[in-house]
Amino acid sequence: MANITALARSPLHGCVPFQGVQTQIAERPFIGKLTLRGNPDDTGFAAAAGSVLGTALPTEPNTVADTGTSQISWVGPDEWLIYTADGAQGPLQERLRTAMEGVHSAVVDVSDYYTIIRISGARARDVLAKGCPLDLHPSVFGPGRCAGSLFLKAAIRIIQIDETPTYDLQVRWTFADYLFKHLVRGAEEWN
Repeated sequence: MANITALARSPLHGCVPFQGVQTQIAERPFIGKLTLRGNPDDTGFAAAAGSVLGTALPTEPNTVADTGTSQISWVGPDEWLIYTADGAQGPLQERLRTAMEGVHSAVVDVSDYYTIIRISGARARDVLAKGCPLDLHPSVFGPGRCAGSLFLKAAIRIIQIDETPTYDLQVRWTFADYLFKHLVRGAEEWN
């Protein structure tokens, strides 16, 4: 019998990152992603999550907590999205489930459902404004902020990483190519 080895490929495998003068766009493949659900007012849930993650869950809408090894984004009053290193999501999911034994909660690995496209540079905000209705002005949306939105017809989750500005856009694998191509087209105006 032949030994068959599966090769992991991202949805943008083979796409060349865009390296413009004022904007850079590239996929961040193979980031571990977990969805965590529970009641933040339940002290058992909050304590269990905090003990495993090493920080309290962000409870202010549209904010992000960064532990250095994980990034936790507020999605809704009882939902968070956790990014971690590829391969770390399985052990993290198990630690969360174990810590929350008997606590009303859910932890789901969504790593294979989404990918992340990073856009950065002086014109990143302008490129996003071409297809995203969010107000990304620095006075209302800055580092440590996140939100769900659309870019043209693709549902995205956007996180601002720094003041460069740098943004991570989470998108379903099936829309990754669509989003990537539209972002590159939008960035070409300034490069």
